[in-house]
Amino acid sequence: ADDGERLVLRLVTELLPDRFGLDPRADVQVLTPMQRGVLGARNLNQVLQQALNPDAPGIERFGLTFRVGDKVMQIRNDYDKEVFNGDIGRIARLDDQEREATIEFDGRPVEYLYDEFDEVTLSYAVTIHKSQGSEYPCVVLPIHTQHYVMLQRNLVYTGITRGRRLVVVVGTRKAMAIAVRRSESRARVTTLRERLWR
Repeated sequence: ADDGERLVLRLVTELLPDRFGLDPRADVQVLTPMQRGVLGARNLNQVLQQALNPDAPGIERFGLTFRVGDKVMQIRNDYDKEVFNGDIGRIARLDDQEREATIEFDGRPVEYLYDEFDEVTLSYAVTIHKSQGSEYPCVVLPIHTQHYVMLQRNLVYTGITRGRRLVVVVGTRKAMAIAVRRSESRARVTTLRERLWR
């Protein structure tokens, strides 16, 4: 897993930008099956933030450090701000005096109070689940046996189909084989059919 972490880091910061001219922050999205673990979103976000944006001014909120220039994702719908769960933006400004920030979503500036930073999270790496409905120029997809409980064909399929131009899968053959063999075959127990016939 530590080798996987180093490889993800090299891919995002050196190999993909050098080979394909990709911007590591704007064009490359790491998608991972889980939050936890060395190859989970939480750890990879810290590792990638340290590599891509180590020195910008920052604030500590809700257990995370947010810095100017960081890539962040909105994690709940906010109809007043017109930003929605899964939207990815970039922190453009932090104002310690006013205790507010500006986050740009597709070039549109949106104001946040520091106390509203529980609505966003770092998004250099996000879970595959959170990426549903989004597309990115390039996806890096770590698939490892440490993700065992989440390894399923439909999850890997979702991750791979998020990439528009390029998808790089990082991991073990064993993990990929487990994922491909396991489809979400458990029948969903609902009473939908009965309800429809009422």
